[in-house]
Amino acid sequence: MEKWECPVCGYIYDPAVGDPDGAIPPGIAFEDLHDDWVCPECGAGKDMFERVA
Repeated sequence: MEKWECPVCGYIYDPAVGDPDGAIPPGIAFEDLHDDWVCPECGAGKDMFERVA
């Protein structure tokens, strides 16, 4: 699964880790996150994230 980066603060969403603070368990692909999910560090919207090469 691919990692995604927030261009505002640099937070990396790693599916292997999930988002423990947001109750997202490990193994959830970025594409499967709810559309209203936001960066846990700065609150940027999911639509702003960029795939990490």
